[in-house]
Amino acid sequence: MSDPFDRILGQPQVRAFLRAAVSSGRVGQSYLFIGSAGSNKTTAAYALAQAVLCPQGGCGTCPTCKRVMRRRHPDVRYCAPEGATGYLVEQIRDIVQDVHLAPIQATKKVYILDRVDRMNASAANAFLKTLEEPPADVVLILLGRTVDAVLPTIVSRCQVVPFRHIPDAEAVGIVRQNAAVDAVQARVALAACDGSIAGAIEFCRGTERFAFRADVIDMLAHLRLSDDLDLLQYAARLLEAAQAPLDLVRTAQKEELAASAEFMAKAALKQIELRNKRTLSAKSVQMLNQLTAIVRSWLRDVLVTCAGTPELVINTDVRDTIEEAATWASAPRVARALAACDETDRAIAYNVSPETCIDVLLITVREELYGSHSARSAAI
Repeated sequence: MSDPFDRILGQPQVRAFLRAAVSSGRVGQSYLFIGSAGSNKTTAAYALAQAVLCPQGGCGTCPTCKRVMRRRHPDVRYCAPEGATGYLVEQIRDIVQDVHLAPIQATKKVYILDRVDRMNASAANAFLKTLEEPPADVVLILLGRTVDAVLPTIVSRCQVVPFRHIPDAEAVGIVRQNAAVDAVQARVALAACDGSIAGAIEFCRGTERFAFRADVIDMLAHLRLSDDLDLLQYAARLLEAAQAPLDLVRTAQKEELAASAEFMAKAALKQIELRNKRTLSAKSVQMLNQLTAIVRSWLRDVLVTCAGTPELVINTDVRDTIEEAATWASAPRVARALAACDETDRAIAYNVSPETCIDVLLITVREELYGSHSARSAAI
């Protein structure tokens, strides 16, 4: 019989540890999951949340399990840094205040705080008392990249759970096995999801993500011959495509809210509405980050081609567009274009207008790869 921990792919020791904690009734209240991007920390956090909230320890079939698996349970809160440099003190204070409210549907609440390595001393100080002595019905799961990057005051108050780095070849094999795709599709999906295995499997399970990637690649292939108006139109089209999956999320949220309205108090419904807004915002950022990840992956392939190592190309299905760009660009200029992708992600995290972010990114990438408009015109 399967349990929620089966979804923690590539982490057998973590699976065994969490299963033992649940089966023995010794689930702690403050965990710190440590591992590189793509090591399935977030999946593990939701699996533990499912086991904690489910009356049967994670049966997988009850309404509680299904809501947690869909990441729509009102008593499982996911939090990510809202500031350009990390967590804001005001954001942490809101979390602390929320921690002391009663659960809405379950008997416990689970808080998942991503990228706590981006929590500075001020934000951490606002959180330490709650982290050290959370309410009895609360489990806190913090996610970070390395122990050294997380403040010692945070580490000392948590049970640290290390996640192993999953080698690229193994990650490709896991995606292939779980999504029934070939090796090329698995590598492309992993690159589009910044190495997240769970994200790559989700990417492969629908045709719309590959169609979105095809649109992004097509836009990149036409950058050299595009003027500013063309790029603005490309950006608008890509943003529209990136936001399309949010319509499904909104529909599901409305249905859930309507179903809950009959038996829940107004205060609880208000909490669900706030949680839905946070979920929608996080999903929007996720889709925008996927757009920049696809651009970053393509640019990375242009860079390795410029460096004379085309065998390292990941997006082999669009090698022609990569080789064409490499004939125009140099490695330093491609590196600057890659830096623009990172800057775009930071701007998106800081709530800069997505339209502005993507417009600037496309113009910057074009200028770095192909030079000024006059230079491009002279070469045509």
